[in-house]
Amino acid sequence: MTDQRPQYGELATPEEQRRAAGLPPLDEVAVAPAAPPAAPAVITSEGATASSGRPHPVDRLVTLALLAYGLVNIVITGLSYLDLPTVLNQTMTILGIEGEFTNFAQGRTWGAIAAVVLAVGWSITAALSIRRLRRGRITWWLPIVGAFATMIFVTICISVPMMSDPAFIAYLEQMTTR
Repeated sequence: MTDQRPQYGELATPEEQRRAAGLPPLDEVAVAPAAPPAAPAVITSEGATASSGRPHPVDRLVTLALLAYGLVNIVITGLSYLDLPTVLNQTMTILGIEGEFTNFAQGRTWGAIAAVVLAVGWSITAALSIRRLRRGRITWWLPIVGAFATMIFVTICISVPMMSDPAFIAYLEQMTTR
């Protein structure tokens, strides 16, 4: 053996690789006895280890029921948001606001945005829930939190055309002068 390093394109032997890395030759390395097998562990995305999850059948059933309920809810609600001017007109009637909703252009635009936000929010919630279920973690709370977070954004989307409607603004002004 020579002390020269391999040139570009040449292959180094395992001994040459170990020497270049500053490691002792293979015949000088002591083989450690095998350790007894440890309990199974799962490495989390943060790099920490956690005990492997056990399946929770009740949690799985509740989570899937909540996701199914959410899916039915977003289909029905999302379709009604595609005609948001009608929904807001009915809302104004229920609240006892005189006049009709007239901000049709913004109502249609923001209604479509609200419907998309509902679908995206449910999709993210479902994906995260399924991921947690597969890992054996308690998940029933995730669809509830996902629905709450999604509804915050949907409420903002619906509020934009409502807050720029003349009849609703007149109602708010009337309420503040009382």
